[in-house]
Amino acid sequence: MTLSLQDRYAPQNACFGCGPANAQGLRIKSIVQGDVVVAEWRAEKHHEAFPGMLNGGITGALLDCHSNWTAAWHLMQKNGASTPPCTVTAEFHVKLKRPTPSDALIKLRAKVVESTDDRAVIEAELEAGGKITATCRGVFVAVKEGHPAYHRW
Repeated sequence: MTLSLQDRYAPQNACFGCGPANAQGLRIKSIVQGDVVVAEWRAEKHHEAFPGMLNGGITGALLDCHSNWTAAWHLMQKNGASTPPCTVTAEFHVKLKRPTPSDALIKLRAKVVESTDDRAVIEAELEAGGKITATCRGVFVAVKEGHPAYHRW
């Protein structure tokens, strides 16, 4: 079984969206597949905005954390590092295209569209029930010593 980026590089991370150590979080598991990073996730009743539909904030959190890990993985590979840099969201734009059914398997896909040595622009999408229900584009930056997120992995 392939370990997710989160389980491999940050097993003690308590982030709400992607931290394996947060029992009350979303605990997404991002897996590298070639030049795309994918994840599958299932909502629970308390993730709903109204009966049968996922809350938009949860949608944003899924896309944000998955995109952030895509950036961290890319920057690690680009810089020949053995561990990913701690990255944070600098800018993030989500488009909610249609309601996301909460009973469907949610699939996330993200890819790098441009990068420098310390930042990456990521485009991602969320699919449920065979339809793209949300997309995003964000800028994710590797932080330096002195930043609160430095060495959070």
